[in-house]
Formats: sequence, structure tokens, C-alpha cells
Amino acid sequence: MTSVKSVPEPSREPTAAVPSNQEVRCAVRFPLALAVVVAEGSGEFAAITRNVSASGVLFELDHPLQVGGQISFSLRMPGSVLGTSRDVLVNCLGRVVRCSMSQSHYQSAATIDEYQFAEQ
Repeated sequence: MTSVKSVPEPSREPTAAVPSNQEVRCAVRFPLALAVVVAEGSGEFAAITRNVSASGVLFELDHPLQVGGQISFSLRMPGSVLGTSRDVLVNCLGRVVRCSMSQSHYQSAATIDEYQFAEQ
């Protein structure tokens, strides 16, 4: 016998709209400038992080990254930020969600879809 779950009826109460120019964040961002190498299909590129959260990162680099492209990178997170006695190396897989040009560098925002703490 197959069970059927009922789907609750949508609420009819009004909801507050988020203005279109306001970004919605789901994780706290830490303003960290960490040297990193970003690998994408066409090569590897040196970058500096501008901020890092549990779900994403903003890179500054000399080369644009392809929006929608998958990337890999490793972050050496400072122990002082994590509250640990040692720095922690985190290997990450993600995808680029935005790329734009600042005054002198490209800025690429990426999600962190998977991560793994490296043994040290």
C-alpha cells in the first residue's frame, strides 16, 4: 500500500517582499584576505579571498571565472578565526555564481557546494 502525504495549503497571509536591490544572506561572512589557487576547467588562477562564509566565498583575481562553472580551491582557515589552536586546511568544490570587474581586478562569487577538512 502506498502512502500519500498531504501538501499543506499555502498561507493566505501577506508576506513582506524583499526589495530587489537587497541581497539575502543565509550565512555570516568573515572578511578574510587569504591567498588561494582556484582551479576551473581552463586552468588554475591565483586569487585572494575578500570574504568567506559557510556557504560561499568572494575571490579577487586577475582572470574572470565562467559563471556557472565548477571550481575547486583550498582554504587555509586561520585558527584564530575558527577558535582552534592550529590553522585548518579545507578543500572545497563549488560553482561560480557571479563575476564582475572592480577598479583593477575581477571579483567572482562562488558557492561552496562540498568541503572536506584535510588531515594535517
